[in-house]
Amino acid sequence: MTITYTEDPDLQEIQARLQAEDAEIRRIALLDLADIAGDEHAPLSIAALRDPVPAVRAEAARALEAFESDESVAGLVALLDDDNAAVREAAAHSLGELKHATSALLLLPHVNSTDAFVRVAILRALRELRVEASAAPALSALDDANPQVRREAIGVLGYLKHAPALPALAGLANHDTDPEVRRAASGALGLADTDAALPALLAALGDSAWQVREEAATTLGKLGLQAAVPHLIATLRDSYWQVRLRAARSLGRLRSRDAVPALIDALDHEAGNLRKEAALALGEIGDAAALPALDRVQGDSDPEVRKAARIAIEQIRRAAV
Repeated sequence: MTITYTEDPDLQEIQARLQAEDAEIRRIALLDLADIAGDEHAPLSIAALRDPVPAVRAEAARALEAFESDESVAGLVALLDDDNAAVREAAAHSLGELKHATSALLLLPHVNSTDAFVRVAILRALRELRVEASAAPALSALDDANPQVRREAIGVLGYLKHAPALPALAGLANHDTDPEVRRAASGALGLADTDAALPALLAALGDSAWQVREEAATTLGKLGLQAAVPHLIATLRDSYWQVRLRAARSLGRLRSRDAVPALIDALDHEAGNLRKEAALALGEIGDAAALPALDRVQGDSDPEVRKAARIAIEQIRRAAV
């Protein structure tokens, strides 16, 4: 389809260049179009998706990443079967940026693409769209050989809060060979509304990768599982302060007085961020036994720690009234 802009000389000039014989001129015209055009000019980029030169098709696909329309999605999906890998990847990337509500059904058939980059981008887009039809292909993708695909599949299931996925997510959290997959699965276990995820998360607290331990400590706090308290208290001795910080934060959310002595000890840690989090957790718990330690921390060298101590003291005193 040819589109004519009779009142905009800049767009007239770009449209003329999009018809040039030189493919590089057409490609640069698409770059210029992306700089000045709005949604109403998407048809020019959509038409360029059929250009005979792969570099131009790829540029057109990149230009459409911000155009939310059925036509844009359909054009980009068609490129997922392009015979040029760079074009497929550009289309997949743009689809991953789109949040168009009607695109899910068009994307689902391509979850099993032979191109891992395409599979990743499709799952990423489906995660944002949050349609229940994405659950089945995402579950299948948990067995993908590519760890990035597995991570994106976990994201889809987590966003959907798809409870039937819990056993598979628990297995990945504890046994996947990729630490980032284990970390993602540990986070996604937060979709549980019972203590079904507890064994897997407690096991993840002992993972060899500190990022997995950190995620597990965070998820345990979000789930509000009191059975996790002694394990989180033990995690306050983790060799990484980042993990200790998340354990402290979760203990504050769980508001268990059993954690008070360990959190008071954490007020002396060399990492200011951990001292701050321990102070805030003590405030959340509200145990007056922490007041002498918090009063001492008001002289901390870190202003953020001093502020946290003041906040915690006020919380405890209000709770006592």
